[in-house]
Amino acid sequence: MRSLLFCIITFLLIPAYSIAQYNYSTSNKKAIKAYEEALQSFNRMDYTTAVDLMQKSIKADDKFIEAHIVLAEIYIEKGERSNAIESYKNTIKINPDFFPGLYSSLAQLEMMENKFESAKAHFEKYLSYNNLKPISVSQAKRKLESCNFAIEAIKNPVPFNPVNLGENINTEYDEYWPTLTADEQTLIITRLIPKNLNTDSSPVKEYTEDKEPVPAKQQSLPGLSNVQEDFYISIKENDFWSKAVNAGEPLNTKGNEGAQTILVDGRIMYFTACNRSDGKGRCDIYLSTKENGEWTEAINLGSPINSGYWEAQPSISPDGKTLYFVSNRDGGHGQKDIWMSNLMEDGRWSKPINPGKNVNSSGQEQSPFIHPDNKTLYFASDGRIGMGGFDLYKVSRNDDGTWSKPVNIGYPINTTFDEIGLIVNAKGNRAFFSSDRLSEKGRDIFEFELYKEARPNPVSYIKGKVFNSKNQKKLEAKFELISLESNEIIMQAESDPNTGEFLVCIPTDNNYALNVSKEGYLFYSDNFELKGVHEILNPYLKDVALNPITPGEKIILKNIFYATDSYELIDKSVAELTKLLEFVNNNPGLKIEISGHTDNVGTTEYNIELSNNRAKSVYNYLIENGIKQERLTYKGYGETQPVSTNETELGKAENRRTEMKILSSN
Repeated sequence: MRSLLFCIITFLLIPAYSIAQYNYSTSNKKAIKAYEEALQSFNRMDYTTAVDLMQKSIKADDKFIEAHIVLAEIYIEKGERSNAIESYKNTIKINPDFFPGLYSSLAQLEMMENKFESAKAHFEKYLSYNNLKPISVSQAKRKLESCNFAIEAIKNPVPFNPVNLGENINTEYDEYWPTLTADEQTLIITRLIPKNLNTDSSPVKEYTEDKEPVPAKQQSLPGLSNVQEDFYISIKENDFWSKAVNAGEPLNTKGNEGAQTILVDGRIMYFTACNRSDGKGRCDIYLSTKENGEWTEAINLGSPINSGYWEAQPSISPDGKTLYFVSNRDGGHGQKDIWMSNLMEDGRWSKPINPGKNVNSSGQEQSPFIHPDNKTLYFASDGRIGMGGFDLYKVSRNDDGTWSKPVNIGYPINTTFDEIGLIVNAKGNRAFFSSDRLSEKGRDIFEFELYKEARPNPVSYIKGKVFNSKNQKKLEAKFELISLESNEIIMQAESDPNTGEFLVCIPTDNNYALNVSKEGYLFYSDNFELKGVHEILNPYLKDVALNPITPGEKIILKNIFYATDSYELIDKSVAELTKLLEFVNNNPGLKIEISGHTDNVGTTEYNIELSNNRAKSVYNYLIENGIKQERLTYKGYGETQPVSTNETELGKAENRRTEMKILSSN
């Protein structure tokens, strides 16, 4: 795209030379003739000829300002920034005040070449002129701030050592948009390939046996007829990534699919597709689910997420309840903003809302990534103070739903080039991104250790299978991770209906109740005391056996808590009490016993009385909340029914418990 400066110069100068050539800064006819011929070549995009002719013009008169300026523009179009910088400087030497905008254009090129001190001086020179347009002043001041930021950032680099993921992931073609499951066992990428490439990644020869296809990075951009974007999937085997294979139909089509996001367990994918027959705009967001090991045909999410505008680059929260995406729809703060929509109870998506100015700027925001902690959002922006182009930023969601001020994650992660598409593993210690820093290989996927200050809260997970305790049949069950402090549902998930497999993320620095439920079964509860924990934890690998609702079956209510040496229920019991109340209400034919148990500390009589009173506290809670008394009973067993040893503190803690037992199910 021709720069704004070239458009201005063309507008000012072409009428001049076509009507009155004496308006040029030269009267040398040879210089003017070569200059005008160079302009014609430039308009035809014949840049090599345009350079030769413009240099010929300058040779005829090295004081010809217009020729120096347009030569700089041609070099910019050719990607030869160093030559463009030199041409701008030559112009300034001839007449420092010819056109103030030259200083701004020169400074922006210098930023791209990491010459921030020089760029700073030229922005300051530009801002010293009077009668500049307010918007130009604002943009220059922001660029000047970025120069100051970059100068300090380069003096104080952050740790960064990217490692190429290797030939099983990266090829001669472009790979980008990495997506990772929470257990780091599945990696999905977008690959830009020629349309004649087989799904096994072996090039198909055209016309003759000795003609090799042209690598995609040497072909036209995505969206043209000779290349397409497809999904490729790699599975980790013995700590190494297997060869990425084409995801195949119906997920991949003859069109372009890319910019994907997957739920933490890898069973739901949202992605971007453009120009489909069922599309609402040029690009829309689609959904595919994994059933019996195969991806389903994708469906358009429809309104209100997709619109007549451009929607792309989705990122799904770990609980599957909030979708972040990029759109240029009305109501934003800039050209493209990050938006968010919540999944409602009826399965529809809410009207998207804009998260505000701490996320979105007057420029463009791209590639949102919500971490599995469900609080930390990474994204790219070209509208903030940074190294230039798109930089990567981090924000955190506050308890009240607002977002913290964005933090630039630093140099050399961010450079003068465009950094887009960063993801961070659930543990929070490693990041993945796409880069063309190895230019001979196109864009590749890289991995690096993320320095401490840029990390999110680490996230562990519980992974396993749900099954019927009597016949081992795999079950589809509902999971809820609940904050014991706020009683807020933090994560929700379901186990696979065919395999019973599940994966639920558990962020650190909070205390949680985990509830697993299915109609016709007793629910299962677990407890995770992680308040104050900020370190990476090993995953919890556990199969969950659900007991059918039959007389004699019982469960431990692991999230019922009492004050020390007391039968007073404390606030963090609310989550479990709510689930217990819901269970009893949903099964009106049940009669249950609430049982209290203790360790062996204290006398037998004391422990019987304490356990009886604790069971009675739960019994009273249920009655106070509408459960009929004839459906309930309670009993304290003291230390008589231990489930673990009383020789250790852990064992004693396990013996101090409250249980629910089914008496009858009529």
